[in-house]
Amino acid sequence: MDQIDDFNFIASNQGFNGQWSYDYEGISRANLAISYLTDAAVTTKIGIDPAEKNSRLGEVYFLRAFYYFDLVNNFGGVPLVLKPLSSFSEAYSVAKRETKDNVYAQISADLAQAKTLMPNNKYSDPVEHWRASKGAVLAMQAKVALYNQKWTDVITIVTELEGLGFYSLNPNYFDSFAVAKEATENEVIFDYDHQSAQNPRKGNGLCAPLDWGFDAPTDNFLAEFEANDPRLLFTVNVASNVKDVPQSVHKLLGTFDSTTIKAYKGNDDAPSNKIYIRLADVLLWKAEAYNETGNYAQAILIINSIRARARTSVTVDGTLPPAGTLADRPASVDKVQIKGWLMHERRVELGFESQRFNDLKRWGIAKQVLTALGKNFQDRNYLYPIPQSEIDKSGGIITQNPGY
Repeated sequence: MDQIDDFNFIASNQGFNGQWSYDYEGISRANLAISYLTDAAVTTKIGIDPAEKNSRLGEVYFLRAFYYFDLVNNFGGVPLVLKPLSSFSEAYSVAKRETKDNVYAQISADLAQAKTLMPNNKYSDPVEHWRASKGAVLAMQAKVALYNQKWTDVITIVTELEGLGFYSLNPNYFDSFAVAKEATENEVIFDYDHQSAQNPRKGNGLCAPLDWGFDAPTDNFLAEFEANDPRLLFTVNVASNVKDVPQSVHKLLGTFDSTTIKAYKGNDDAPSNKIYIRLADVLLWKAEAYNETGNYAQAILIINSIRARARTSVTVDGTLPPAGTLADRPASVDKVQIKGWLMHERRVELGFESQRFNDLKRWGIAKQVLTALGKNFQDRNYLYPIPQSEIDKSGGIITQNPGY
């Protein structure tokens, strides 16, 4: 972890092997489910309801796209495995890197399939709210367009997502993260449903090391927040006099109450969910797309809506921020200035939600920003190395990324 944090890693670092293996395990399971759900003999034999079959099939097409998005974003072109493998010869036949464009084409095809299959409901299952939904599919389509700088597509897809009427900014900023509000708030689009005391375990293991040393905020991050921005203490607490619990990442713990913080911090079976996509993130994609296409007024309008929600959120102390907090951005036709506002807003709105590094990469400023923070980021680090063990197992057919 230290090597990855400092960008001093090589291709044999096991962190990359873990990420690669988990993604392909997810793809393998999705492929198996797709093979069953598209086999008429199997679905007839088990008597699955057609509506449920379509919903489950839509979920696994979404998940396969979700895993491939993680792979292509971190490793570039990767092998495409689209059906269960039954022999080593089949495995070797697909053990070659496809182009980045081909991987994205497959992701888009899977999401298009998923969209046609998902029920037109906020939740694809009335009980298991954590399952992938139509909203999650549309959000991933917009994210794929964003990462490929297809700005008009971003605007169109996010507008369609908003038109579903399923999602809105929560009145209070922390509602998206609060364990007590899970599946009752209106902003989260896709998350992982962590639960305590399950077998197999489903707890949020990331809560175990949350007492600095791991996941500590940098001074640079803390300094990014404007005066009295309530999002700071909703995200992270560094002072010992706030809620009687110092050094807490409230977003990851899912609480800022001292009693529950003490129950969750150091607990690798905590119930706080991992949020992958929420509406504020998606709306800022749309703002970015508006700015890139010259619709500056609409870009600023969205940025200001995010700021307005923040300044009207009750703080961790139960009071409203003082008047004048997070004033609206003024009218502007300066694309660079608006992009700066957007970058700032994404950092403070989405802190500790695993978005910052990907933002820096897709904006092409990761080297500039991270070297200024003392990191050893090099041009090659825009992609991670292909795990050396995967190259070795393929007999060198899978090739390494440049610079590793």
